[in-house]
Amino acid sequence: MNIQLLESDEELDKVARVLLQLRPKYDLDSLKTQIKLQRESGYNLAYVTCGHSVLSVAGFVVGQKLAWGKHVYVDDLVTDERHRSSGAGALLVDWIKQYAKEIGCSQVHLDSGVQRFQAHRFYLREKFNIESHHFSITGL
Repeated sequence: MNIQLLESDEELDKVARVLLQLRPKYDLDSLKTQIKLQRESGYNLAYVTCGHSVLSVAGFVVGQKLAWGKHVYVDDLVTDERHRSSGAGALLVDWIKQYAKEIGCSQVHLDSGVQRFQAHRFYLREKFNIESHHFSITGL
């Protein structure tokens, strides 16, 4: 398995197809459009491949906050349903932690929907802590 950062739009199609499993409110074209827009604001995509297949994808930003200092915030993290429990997700999380350290971050953060129990078990196994509740107002 190999990990790489998305560098070109040519790579985007195969990465977006896996991301659709996490973000089904999009179709492939609208997801790629949204990713391109977010990339203009610092959104990065890292992904795990094996041969020609994309196994796992993480979308993240590097930020600064009073509460966290310089950090990596993982917006999206998904392993293709056909490759779950293959080690690809854990490999990607380890890569994110190492990348964060290399660029001077001391923390990695993410949110997860309250209903995503399998994801929560994975995050706890990967040494994430439950630090807060996330509150939102939607539909404004």
